[in-house]
Amino acid sequence: MTKNSVIIVKTISFVHATLKDAEGGHDWWHIHRVWNNAKLIAKTENASTLVVELAALLHDIADSKFHEGDEETGPDIAGKFLRSINTDEEIIEHVQQIIRHISFKSGFDKPGFHSIELDIVQDADRLDAIGAIGIARAFNYGGFKGREIYNPEIKPNLNMTKEEYKNSTAPTINHFYEKLLLLKDKMNTTTGKKLAEQRHDFMVSYLKQFYSEC
Repeated sequence: MTKNSVIIVKTISFVHATLKDAEGGHDWWHIHRVWNNAKLIAKTENASTLVVELAALLHDIADSKFHEGDEETGPDIAGKFLRSINTDEEIIEHVQQIIRHISFKSGFDKPGFHSIELDIVQDADRLDAIGAIGIARAFNYGGFKGREIYNPEIKPNLNMTKEEYKNSTAPTINHFYEKLLLLKDKMNTTTGKKLAEQRHDFMVSYLKQFYSEC
């Protein structure tokens, strides 16, 4: 095996073990889907495949919403692990920057970092937040947090600040309007945009059915 292949294999093992008890929408299978989508998108882009794969595998190693809002826990854990398996420092720093800037809430801040590798992994992560999988993940997390499914008296907040987004306890249906339906137009890559179209349309159809049943 090449050095890069060994790094990837060790990272898979580390992530799988670390997330074995994670909430269902942010578990190993979420990582697996994002990793596969990132590899697919990377085929059409000029990017470092090692950075793309490592960032995809480690992007939710310590999601801030499960760590009291601390947005540096994830990059710190990823960095310590990658150094423990002798990954080049330049690669480590790039992966850490992607982890810091990949999330939807990072979009509330002024852009502080950009790379094609971030674009790819961000698109892959966003794809897993929409479509059938995205719907399942949204309601799974809503249930995990004890939130209402739907309350017509609580309207979506379409002008949230970052802190309001992070601290929201709104019904899960509101999340479609506050995030999920916005992602199609935030995709970075040509492949990501194409893949997002069908998933977006599925969510729109789902909401029509949801309201008709209500």
